[in-house]
Amino acid sequence: MTLWQVLIAAAIACFALKLTGYVIPPALISRPTPARVANLLTVALLAALIAVQTLGNGQHLVVDARVPAVLVAAGLYTLKVPFIVVVIAAAVVAAGIRALT
Repeated sequence: MTLWQVLIAAAIACFALKLTGYVIPPALISRPTPARVANLLTVALLAALIAVQTLGNGQHLVVDARVPAVLVAAGLYTLKVPFIVVVIAAAVVAAGIRALT
């Protein structure tokens, strides 16, 4: 398949998923189990995105200054520190580690 064929197939798949959302009856989605699955799926996708962005570099796993920065951010976020302070602290940790290496 060429790049354009893949792109068109992806666009059709996205449109089909969007259309499916309008076709599904609201009573099916408002049940407790599908709502809970949707909430857990959102958290799982966000965790996967964070893991890929933190540990990935192309096709390789990389452990560098991003890992301690994310750990510091997670710790501060657990302590209910304001978001801007969490971001600044994580940036300072990453910058400090990169300056030392």
